[in-house]
Amino acid sequence: MKAMVLHEQADVRENPLQLEEVPDPEPGPGEVRVRVLTCGVCRTDLHIVEGDLELHRSPIIPGHEVVGEVDALGEGAQRFSSGDRVGVPWVHSTPEDCEFRRRGMENLCPDARFTGWDVDGGYAEYTVVPEDFAYPVPDGIDDIHAAPLMCTGMIGYRSLRIAEAQNAPTLGLVGFGASAHIAIQVARHWGCEVYVFSHTERHRRFAEQMGATWVGEVGDDPGVKLRSAILFAPVGELVPPMLKVLERGGQLVCAGIHMSPIPEFEYDLIYGERVLRSVMNLTREDGEGLMSVAGEIQIETTVTGFGLEQANEALQKVKESEISGAAVLEVARE
Repeated sequence: MKAMVLHEQADVRENPLQLEEVPDPEPGPGEVRVRVLTCGVCRTDLHIVEGDLELHRSPIIPGHEVVGEVDALGEGAQRFSSGDRVGVPWVHSTPEDCEFRRRGMENLCPDARFTGWDVDGGYAEYTVVPEDFAYPVPDGIDDIHAAPLMCTGMIGYRSLRIAEAQNAPTLGLVGFGASAHIAIQVARHWGCEVYVFSHTERHRRFAEQMGATWVGEVGDDPGVKLRSAILFAPVGELVPPMLKVLERGGQLVCAGIHMSPIPEFEYDLIYGERVLRSVMNLTREDGEGLMSVAGEIQIETTVTGFGLEQANEALQKVKESEISGAAVLEVARE
């Protein structure tokens, strides 16, 4: 099969991914093989390719926002049938005896394995996943528009859950990229007024088009105190000014897997039972919950398509925030 393979981490401008022919993967017990139709290009892929996250194995095929068709079943696999359309997310697997998994918190499992980091991912024509960690894709959302739901969508959904957005009349979103443009649709469906903070004029206009109540930059006064806010931008220095606009008892949720250092700040910013917390990965409950909501409200994703061989270019555009919404590799082109 064809795949974009990473051998050594480097700046994406150096085109570190190489198009290669590699053997087709074979599903093991309880696994399914997926013929990749599309694969989203996530900022976490960028962190893996450039070295912000240490390589877990080399070479590695990145990509963890996979939409495809079940192509082959491993021994004992029976959740899906050949031809079923499924999504493959960031969390690839956890040991069945993991205490966190038993508590429904497999996202915190210290022995979790991750798609495109520990095992080969979706920048390829085929990938393999345990059937318990694959999700049926709702009808009505096509392959290219479904791909961003598999990570940016699921992380956004978990962030909304952690931020208790269903009970938050006012919600802030900081940064308006791929994850936020999905989260705003769910938040508005839940009845939130959404306040978007972005340093990019194009992204602020995009947020307005998506129904934001207010748009501005971090440091601007939104005119209200926020019950909750989600920080999608991986910039630690944004934490203190966002704590400042929370109401008492409000929550600031940091959604990134990687973030620059958070500077020292006065205790007054967190006093009043304000909460600062992080999001780590996602649970199967998050995946199933988002797929249910996506089918219910027909979530719309804004995407820019690239061919598999254009993965380096797509990552470059993600790095420079040149894409509104999400970048997606169209792997199985007619």
